[in-house]
Amino acid sequence: MSLNRSRIPPPVRGGPSRRGLLRGGGALALTGAMGAAVAGCGTGLGVDSHGTVHIEVWHGQTSTALRAVKRLVADFHRSHPKIRIDLSGGVLADDMLQKVMAGLVAGSPPDVAYIFGSDLASVARSPQLADLTTVVESGQVPWKQYWPAAREGVTVDGVVRAVPAVLDSLAVVCNKALFRRAGLELPGPGWTWPDFIETARKLTDRGRGTFGTGWPAAGDEDTVWRMWPMIWDLGGEVIAEGKREIGFAGEPGVRSLEVLAALAKDRSVYVDPKPGGEQMYQAFAAGRLGMVATGPWQLPDIRQAKIDYQVVPLPSFHGRSVTISGPDTWSVFDNGSARLTAARTFVGWLMEPEQGYLWDTQVGSLPQSRPAERRPQWRAYAAEVPGLPVFTEVLETARVRPVDRAYPKISMPFGEAITAVLLGRSTPEKALRRCADEADAAIAKVR
Repeated sequence: MSLNRSRIPPPVRGGPSRRGLLRGGGALALTGAMGAAVAGCGTGLGVDSHGTVHIEVWHGQTSTALRAVKRLVADFHRSHPKIRIDLSGGVLADDMLQKVMAGLVAGSPPDVAYIFGSDLASVARSPQLADLTTVVESGQVPWKQYWPAAREGVTVDGVVRAVPAVLDSLAVVCNKALFRRAGLELPGPGWTWPDFIETARKLTDRGRGTFGTGWPAAGDEDTVWRMWPMIWDLGGEVIAEGKREIGFAGEPGVRSLEVLAALAKDRSVYVDPKPGGEQMYQAFAAGRLGMVATGPWQLPDIRQAKIDYQVVPLPSFHGRSVTISGPDTWSVFDNGSARLTAARTFVGWLMEPEQGYLWDTQVGSLPQSRPAERRPQWRAYAAEVPGLPVFTEVLETARVRPVDRAYPKISMPFGEAITAVLLGRSTPEKALRRCADEADAAIAKVR
């Protein structure tokens, strides 16, 4: 899901959720040929004459996050002299799926790759993607103590197929100055989506060029994943129980889209047509948006812009906030027993508390587990960043998108429906009906 995270402060990675941007159906187009890749390809490769195992890690990071990767690898080399890690291959995280799929088809994947959680199910069609159940069950922190979103985001069909890398959540960041100017009290836990609509309307000042809120409308995954908390809150699901159709075709989908329709009718929403919501975030940093639903990755830019802000949980329909998390993962591929063992050792080591803290604070992740969140180091760190604890607190009930290879086939038509409603080109009912027809037909082909 896309992003540049860094330290808070300095920056956590910026941009929409990296857990965000799906590349349409590209993953599914490539997976058909993956059966040609043979599990265990490369057996014996990577072990030199001294018995040292060499593995390849495609990390997908830049800037501060890349420096964190290099520091962690240097530390790992000191404690594991018989394993050497090559960081020279791979591509940026946004292009990782395509690169990994091509490697699987050619029978030459890396040993470890940084995979967005929304892409994991597509990658899991390959027999070379390793089962990491033993890694998570033997870790220093009990697997059940990891946040539910972290565990669900790496589990495909009941099997742990990766380990958590980056964890986030959505909440609402409010510009306190614009609230004061409008004579409004800041919202708090328990507020509702009707409250959000009304607050956005009152914050909008066309004479000053300010909007109550913003919403991405490129039709990409950043447009879509913000809607799932509303769907879940209303009792809907992304995929229905039988996995043959969408699970939000009725009231959950219509009522959720009606929120956007109301904002559009009031002209209180800044509609960003660019992928990733970049213009929306720039507008908030310029003091032109009263509220924005975002994640912890955006706090550095907001602080750098010197916005006086407050973070509050997402609104709900029933008084209990529902939010979403978009985990990213470290995935391991079977290139022979020696390399597989070394790769599992490396990702297991990354999950240990000391490495976890360094990684989280350098790349802008929330702590992966409850014990990690309770550590004095993290509590002291979080106290330096206003609002950061709110993003962590909501992880207790955060959900994730289904780790299912049909998901891109649902996201694409739903993104089109959301955009149509935001731009006033369709009613919620008509937009959702078209989405359901397209998505259900696509799901049937995937199944």
